[in-house]
Amino acid sequence: MSSSAPSTPISYKDAGVDIDAGDALVERIKPLAKKTMREGVLAGIGGFGALFEVPKRYKEPVLVSGTDGVGTKLKLAFEWNMHDTVGIDLVAMSVNDVLVQGAEPLFFLDYFACGKLDVDTAAAVVGGIAKGCELSGCALIGGETAEMPGMYPAGEYDLAGFAVGAVEKSKILTGKDVAPGDVVLGLASHGVHSNGFSLVRKCIDRAESQGTVPATLDGKPFKQAIMEPTRLYVKNVLAALAAHPIKALAHITGGGLLENIPRVLPDGTAAHLKKGSWPQTELFAWLQKTAGIDDIEMNRTFNNGIGMVVVVDAANAEATAATLRAAGEQVYAIGTIAARGEGAAVVVA
Repeated sequence: MSSSAPSTPISYKDAGVDIDAGDALVERIKPLAKKTMREGVLAGIGGFGALFEVPKRYKEPVLVSGTDGVGTKLKLAFEWNMHDTVGIDLVAMSVNDVLVQGAEPLFFLDYFACGKLDVDTAAAVVGGIAKGCELSGCALIGGETAEMPGMYPAGEYDLAGFAVGAVEKSKILTGKDVAPGDVVLGLASHGVHSNGFSLVRKCIDRAESQGTVPATLDGKPFKQAIMEPTRLYVKNVLAALAAHPIKALAHITGGGLLENIPRVLPDGTAAHLKKGSWPQTELFAWLQKTAGIDDIEMNRTFNNGIGMVVVVDAANAEATAATLRAAGEQVYAIGTIAARGEGAAVVVA
């Protein structure tokens, strides 16, 4: 009977997972998360589960949840080594969605997955997540960092986020009261936000092959203009909700104006938007020209300059717009609600 020499031990680090690097990241994250703490948080990060108590000022709280990612915008973050703003995108995509139900975002959790953990890169990403939470009054109370060798190419990672908010049951926004004659207000976006990047990347490839990449767009260096993070509408819109009887909100994400506004319209109504009632930025003009697409495709692929839509009674439109402008939003009266008839749910003309 033959015997063989014992095999050389293989550690978890040899297999590609560095527990020490993970611990180092947690220590980098803790002070960032601490800056986002707010009423309701019962424990800091590090536990098996995050504890949160709904603030007692709510009489009949209804919890509203949302989850999202950043999409292929991450491919540009890898290529351009720009990791500090995609975390803001991650937060904004979920908290803006929660907001449109009339809810105040309460807390947020993130999921960061990579093949090999680079602590500096991960800390930059989570720093953006913490910044997004801080700007939206939302506590970063937990998350997961997954190092999975062989699952992701070197230098790449994926992100997902999860937000939970609360709204009084009597104040949930459903859009059911939207009626013909109501005014549609549009709040300006900060650029492409985090949708349509598969087309954005094709446009960049085309422009690079033709040598036509502009140096700047809208007064910002080209790459910065492209990577500008999704605008966080939470604090300003919550202030407007507290002051005015807003009927509906729509976050303009994948599907653009044409696909997102109908999600908050009752049957038998349509949004008639006036073409040219809001400015097309240099960024969106460049994308449209480079892609060679028509106005319909622009408004169905991108937010095209409007990141949030607010529907109000005509009598409240000016006051609501004034409140939002005073808070720092760029507000445009972009259309009205009409009876739908046989037409489309959103008409831009």
